[in-house]
Amino acid sequence: MSLPRTHGSGARRARHVLLSDGETATRRELVVRYLLLLVVILISIGPFLWQLATSLKSIGEDLYSMPPSFWPEEFTLSAYSQVTEVIPVWSYVGNSVFVAVCNVSLSLIGCALAGYALARLEFRGKLLGIGVFVATLLIPQESSMIALTQLVNGMGLGNTLVAVFLPTMMSAISVLLMWNAFLALPKEVDEAAIVDGANTWQRFLRLGLPSVKGTLAVVALLAFMGSWNDFLWPLLILSDPDKYTLTVGLNYLQGTFADNPRVVAAGTIIAVAPLVVLFLALQRVFFRGVAEGGVKE
Repeated sequence: MSLPRTHGSGARRARHVLLSDGETATRRELVVRYLLLLVVILISIGPFLWQLATSLKSIGEDLYSMPPSFWPEEFTLSAYSQVTEVIPVWSYVGNSVFVAVCNVSLSLIGCALAGYALARLEFRGKLLGIGVFVATLLIPQESSMIALTQLVNGMGLGNTLVAVFLPTMMSAISVLLMWNAFLALPKEVDEAAIVDGANTWQRFLRLGLPSVKGTLAVVALLAFMGSWNDFLWPLLILSDPDKYTLTVGLNYLQGTFADNPRVVAAGTIIAVAPLVVLFLALQRVFFRGVAEGGVKE
């Protein structure tokens, strides 16, 4: 009598799948989860793949055929060559790289220092400072652009690449990320270092920074993405076409090639491709840094 019951319970257990987080799910629930995941992937990646396919289609293909055709009938890179012929795309890429590198470097330095001070040091107005950083997340960036433009022009930095990255070199969210990462360090680590005679800078450089490498990678990636994708601020502050960043320079394609979406799609791919490659290369570090906490051995 016990054998059928054992066999039946084993069959019921076989209908469940153990997930990585310890939960169990039926096969039907797994199918629903993967279907929802597939829908999210199509919504997020679908437009990028469609633009990529459009940029590779020949001039003779109908982009508006019904039903729409995703796969190009004839692969060609002529749209990309047209982009390079119309605008100095590599000059714009160089400007964007310069702005992004400066933004990332200053963001790492400034956000790490601010986050460590808020998390590990004691001083008057500490809670007020944290509250200010949190409050700035509620302020739209567009509302401060007029004041920033007047400030930058008053400093004599108008129409310069320095003016593009200087106001955005430290973001509130990056400071709060660093604050949260440094806050997870045990207090005993600082106490032991103080007993050994380590000063604040030594604790920051030798204990703090090595333990939050993942969060530093997250801050660097966010700073690079924000700087590379920024369009409105460089458009306002730059008037010399030779100093345009890539996003501003590619805007000319909308008017010049309004009747040829292939060239516009090629310009979009040129602007987005570095971000995709960078994220794929750093995705493990990125997700590990988001959940970073404690001291790594």
